[in-house]
Amino acid sequence: MTLQLPLQLTRDGGVPLASPSENQRAAIEVDAFPFEAFCAVAEMESWRKEINRPLYHLHKWWARRLGSVFRAIVIGTLAEEGTDVEDSFYRPTRFPGAIVFDPFMGAGTTLGEALKLGCQVIGRDINPVAYFVVKNALARHSRDRVIAEFKAIERDVSAPIQHYYEAKLPTGERAQSLYYFWVKTLKCPECSRPVDLFSSYVFARHAYPRKHPTAQAVCPSCSEVNETRYDATHIVCRSCQHHYNPQRGPAQRASVTCPRCHRTSRIIEVLRESGRPPRHRLFAKLVLTAAGQKRYLSADDFDQVRFREAVSALEGSGDGFRGGALEPGYNTNQALNYGYRYWHEMFNERQLLCLGILAERIRLIERGPLRDLFTCLFSGALEFNNMFASYKGEGTGAVRHMFSHHVLKPERTPLEANLWGTPKSSGAFSTLFRGRIIRALDYCENPFEIKVSDENGRRRTQRVFGLSDPIGFPISETFAALEKGERIYLSCGDSSETDLPANSVDAVITDPPFFDNVHYSELADFFYSWQRHILGTTVEQPLTTRSNREVQHKDAETFANRLRAVLLECNRVLKPRGLLVFTYHHSRHEGWHSVLDAIIEAGFVIVAAHPIKAEMSVATPKRQAREPIDLDIILVCRRREDAALTVIGHEEAWKRGVDIAAAQIRRLRDVGRTLSRNDVAIVVSAQVVRFLSSSTGWETAHPFLKSCRDRIDAVVTAWTDRHQG
Repeated sequence: MTLQLPLQLTRDGGVPLASPSENQRAAIEVDAFPFEAFCAVAEMESWRKEINRPLYHLHKWWARRLGSVFRAIVIGTLAEEGTDVEDSFYRPTRFPGAIVFDPFMGAGTTLGEALKLGCQVIGRDINPVAYFVVKNALARHSRDRVIAEFKAIERDVSAPIQHYYEAKLPTGERAQSLYYFWVKTLKCPECSRPVDLFSSYVFARHAYPRKHPTAQAVCPSCSEVNETRYDATHIVCRSCQHHYNPQRGPAQRASVTCPRCHRTSRIIEVLRESGRPPRHRLFAKLVLTAAGQKRYLSADDFDQVRFREAVSALEGSGDGFRGGALEPGYNTNQALNYGYRYWHEMFNERQLLCLGILAERIRLIERGPLRDLFTCLFSGALEFNNMFASYKGEGTGAVRHMFSHHVLKPERTPLEANLWGTPKSSGAFSTLFRGRIIRALDYCENPFEIKVSDENGRRRTQRVFGLSDPIGFPISETFAALEKGERIYLSCGDSSETDLPANSVDAVITDPPFFDNVHYSELADFFYSWQRHILGTTVEQPLTTRSNREVQHKDAETFANRLRAVLLECNRVLKPRGLLVFTYHHSRHEGWHSVLDAIIEAGFVIVAAHPIKAEMSVATPKRQAREPIDLDIILVCRRREDAALTVIGHEEAWKRGVDIAAAQIRRLRDVGRTLSRNDVAIVVSAQVVRFLSSSTGWETAHPFLKSCRDRIDAVVTAWTDRHQG
C-alpha cells in the first residue's frame, strides 16, 4: 500500500535549467547518469501505472513506457553535464523554448513528460489509433462540460442498456447482472451433439486462491453452479447429485473429447470443417442484489428470454456495426484459425445492440474535442466488452481484457460484462469514465511525481505536487503554430517523411517498435473499425491501420531499413548538436544488429547507454517468460560529425563495452535489483553496440557484432553463475 502524502512546492513558474552549449555534453551523456535511482521510482510507478500516470492510460496502447523514466530522460537530455538530474527531477524544472520531437509517439509518454517540463512538443505516429489517443490525452478539456455530457449520456442510454442486463433471483426479486459466463461449443463430428470447450469446470475463483480458497464450478450434467474449493477434485452436484472432477473438462490443450461418444477431435480441424466461429452457451451469471451483495447463479429461462429479446432488437435495428474483415497476421491468425472473419463476430448480439445504442448517442455530440473524448472512452471500453474477454476472479479487476496475451486469442470460456456497469463493475463504460477520464483530468490539472522511501524495510511512495505545468492545450496541425508559441503539434503519418524544417528541433526522444514483437496495427484495427463507425470516414482515411511503411516488421533487414529511414529524417530535423535518445531492448542478437545498422547508416553514433526499468511489472507476457526482461536501454546518440570520437578498434570496443556493462550491472545489484539472464545480456549487448558504433571501420561493425554472439553468451553465463553462486 502506497502513502499519498503531498509535498507541496512553491509554484513559481519553474526553474529554467541551462541547456548544453557548444562542445558541452548533456547530463544524459555521462556514464554517471543515475539510472539506478530512476529504476526504483519506475518500479513503484509500474505497479499502479493507471494511478501514477493516468494520462497515458485513457485507452489501450501496447508497450507503454513509464512516465518517470521519460521525465528523467527529458531532463538529462536538455540539461548540461554537471546537472544533478535526480535533484532536478523533484524540482519545478523548466526548459522554455526547447522543442522535443517523438516520431513514434505511441501513447504519448514523451510528449506529456516534456510538456510538464515547459517544452514545446511534436508528436507523429503512423497509426491513426495512436494519433487519436494522444490527441485526446493532451487536448484541453473543460471538466464541467465533460461531466455534464456524461450525465446527459447516462440519462439517455443507461436504462435502455441496463434493461438487457437485468436478472431474476430465485426469490423472484430483480437484480442487475455484473457478468455473464459463456462457454464455446463445438458439434461432435461423431454424434453431432454440442460439446462444451471447458478445460476445467471451475469457472470462478479468487485471484489469491490459497488465501481465499472458495471457488465456483459448473455441473457438466445439469449446469448447476456449485460452491467448492479451487483445488477440489471431486464434487457431488447439489441439484442432480452427479459426481464429477471439476479440474478436468472435455477440452484439453488442442483437442476435445465428447463426453457422450468419447470421440477425441482436434478443435482447429472441427472449426475448419464448420467454416464459422464456434457457438456459445450461457451457463452462469454473477449478480448484484439490491442489498449490494454479489451472488453466483446458474443461467435461467429469464436470462435466455432477455438475450433473445436483445437478438430480436438487434435484427430490427437496421444498419448496425459491421466491422471490416480480419486480415492474416501474426496477431490475428489465432482468431482466423477459430473461424473469425470479421471484427463484429467478436461480439455477441447483446453486446452489439448495447454498444450500438451507446455509439449512436455519442455520435449526437457536436463535432469537436468532447465527441472525440467520449469516442475514445467508448473505444477503450471495447477491450473489456467482447467475447474474447475472460474472468480474472474476485480480489482484482474482474475482467481480463482481450489483449492480455498481446494476440487475438479466442477465449473458450468468455465473460460478458455489463456494458454500462454498476459501482461494483469492472471494465464498464461508467466505471471507466470515473477510472480513466476523471482520473486523467485530475492529473492534468495537478500533475505529480512519486518519490520512493524506505520505512521499516518496506518501500513507500509519496506524491510530490507542484513540480509541473498543468496539461491541456490546443492541438496544432502545423509546425508554424509552434513558431507562434503553441505547445503541441501532432500528425499522423510516416515519420521518415515530415514537414518539419531542417535544424528545427532540440531533441528527438522516442521509443521505437521492435522488429519481431507485437504488431500494433494488427490489433489496433479492432478499435479503429469502431472509431470510424462513430466518427465517420473521409476519402483520405485508410480502411485499416496497417501500412506497408510502418517500421515494425518480422524481417530484421526490413525493420533496420525502415528504422534507418526515420532516423535519417531525425538527423535532418535536429538542430546542431541536438541529441537522439531512444529506449530499446531485445533478447535476440538480430535485434541489436538491426538497430546498430540503422543508427550507423543514419549518420549517428551512440555516445552513452544506460539500463532502465522497462515494461510494466504486471504484464502477462512478462510473467510467463522464463527469463523475463525487466530492463530497457536508453541509447543516447549524436550525429557522427558532432561527436568527439576516440578512434578504437573492434576488439577495444568489445573490451570497453564489457567493462562498462560490468560496472552498470554492479550498480543495479548494489541497490538490490534482481537481474535475469536476459537483463544481463541486454546490458552487455548495448555497451558493445555503443562502442562499435564509434569504432574504426564502423562500416564493418555489424559483422563483428555477429561474431560476438557466443562471446556475449559466455560472459552472461559466467557473470550469472558467479552471482547465483
